[in-house]
Formats: sequence, C-alpha cells, structure tokens
Amino acid sequence: MIIMTKKAIAVLSGGLDSCVATCVYAKDYEIHGITFNYGQKSFKQELKASKEICEKMGFTHEVIDLPWLNKISNSSLTSDNEIPTLTDEELDDLDKCENTANSVWVPGRNIVFTSIATAYAESIGGDIIIVGWDKEEAATFPDNSKEFLESFNHMLNIGSPQNIEIKAPAIDLNKDEIVKLGDEINAPMELSYSCYSGDEKHCGVCESCMRRKRAFKLANVNDPSEYNE
Repeated sequence: MIIMTKKAIAVLSGGLDSCVATCVYAKDYEIHGITFNYGQKSFKQELKASKEICEKMGFTHEVIDLPWLNKISNSSLTSDNEIPTLTDEELDDLDKCENTANSVWVPGRNIVFTSIATAYAESIGGDIIIVGWDKEEAATFPDNSKEFLESFNHMLNIGSPQNIEIKAPAIDLNKDEIVKLGDEINAPMELSYSCYSGDEKHCGVCESCMRRKRAFKLANVNDPSEYNE
C-alpha cells in the first residue's frame, strides 16, 4: 500500500512564533519552509535562523526575494528610520504599542506572504500553509488576528481549486503560551531570532525582543537568547 505524504508550506521568518507553529506539524507533514527577503534589517539573521531550524527539523527551505516590497515601504524595518524601543511596562500600553506597530508596518506584508505561500502550496499539492500569527501581536497587527485567518481561509475556499487551509496553531496564544508550547514539543527555539535590528545578538530593547524576553520569563522556561541589553 502506498502512503501519500501530506505536504505543507511554512511561512518561516525564523522567529519564535513561526518556529513553534511550524514544528507543531513536523511529525505529520513534509514541510517546505519559505523565508522572504524584502530588504528588512534583520534578513541576514532571519535567514540564518530559518535555515538552521529547517536543517535541524529536516524541512526543505527556500528564500523568496521581494525587492519591490522594500521599494514601496517606509517601515523602520526596511529604512533608515529608527526602530522604536519599549520598556517592559509599556508592553501592555496599547497606545504605545500601536505607535510602534505603525513604525514597523510593512504594506500588505502578510497578505503578500500568504498569497505567495498559496501559489507554492498549489504547485506542490500542499494541504496546509503554516503561519505564526498569534493573539498577542494581533492586538496591534490586524494581519495576525483570528478574523484575518478566517477571512483568508474563506477566500481560499472560493479562489483556490485545491483544498488548502491556513493553519495558525498560535492564533489563540500569547507569547508565553507559545514558549510553553514550544517547550512541550521540543521546538528548537534556541535557533530562532526575533529582533528587529538585525544585530547578531538580540538588541534586547525593541518591542519584539521585549516580548520575547517577557515570554520566556512568564513561561518559566530558560531563555536561550543572547541580548545586547
């Protein structure tokens, strides 16, 4: 009897969320990770993290260059604009976090990424697309929300001839819950990289770093990351 292997496309930034989300499906799917280069400051480190995660987990990996997205973006992630920093107390200040989100927003990023992932999934006969969208980031990033996930899946039901579903196992989780999940499934979180700055070590002061540090602390899981601050 021939057993057909289920296939998945993982949108893998190399960050904590996408690392854990992808590893949730490691045992049940043949996973092909895709990492996007849109001129972000952290691309070199994101690529390193993504490749190492894929090598350790036995996933295939590919980089997709999107130079045009860099050209139309004025995000502090892709320009000379300074990346904002937050204190630990400000992580729950919605106004502060909305200002940060506006600064790092890349036009249509998750719409673009997920659309390209859909094309790849169709081309390989993929069953699912794995993304790292989560509840905590959805508070200021609408393209991380459950509504966005449900709407995109609805669109796929109409617009794709194949039965492809986007899977976001962290969609109802905060960062500390993601760390706990990653610890439970032995996801290689030590290989992940979350910093906006692109330095070899995590800067330790951008919002992404601050949420990462807090998540490991709240989850009571050893933080394997190296921080400059």
